[in-house]
Amino acid sequence: MDMTELADLPSAVDTERLLALADGHHPRTARALGVHEAGGHLVKVYAVEAPGRKVTGRDEEAALRLAGAHLGLGLARGSAGLAVLIVHAGGDGDYVLVQSWIEGYMSDLAVFVGPAGEPDQLRPGRAGLAPCVWEAAVLTHERDAYVRCVLDGGGSLPERLTAWGKDVIEGDLR
Repeated sequence: MDMTELADLPSAVDTERLLALADGHHPRTARALGVHEAGGHLVKVYAVEAPGRKVTGRDEEAALRLAGAHLGLGLARGSAGLAVLIVHAGGDGDYVLVQSWIEGYMSDLAVFVGPAGEPDQLRPGRAGLAPCVWEAAVLTHERDAYVRCVLDGGGSLPERLTAWGKDVIEGDLR
């Protein structure tokens, strides 16, 4: 297919849906909430907030409990002991993502979903559910921070982990 002109789109390309998504796309705010311990891991925590929504202390505590339970089985998955936790107060509900680094430069991802403002009702997302565009922006930054600070960083491991903990993304995500 000649990519210079796409006048004849394949049938799976949903023009109306893609244009509606483009019309509704907006920035969401990301806030770093520090590095915590959960499930024996160092966990860098972020809040991602849709317009009109806020991640509360109660949301963060519930997400850390979920992350701790998930990460508690980390050794069985070959975990390296570092993770990222995203607490997302979305427009259509709440999401919690737990991404950890495991053996062989791989990562492990768990996604939890629930109704807005009900952190005790978060449950594992359906099979195949992946990060949204805003969550993916945080995870992209975190992949780069892990490589930059831990894998390619200089100094002792505590110095590398301190640099990793301070390397955050904040502000508007597109």
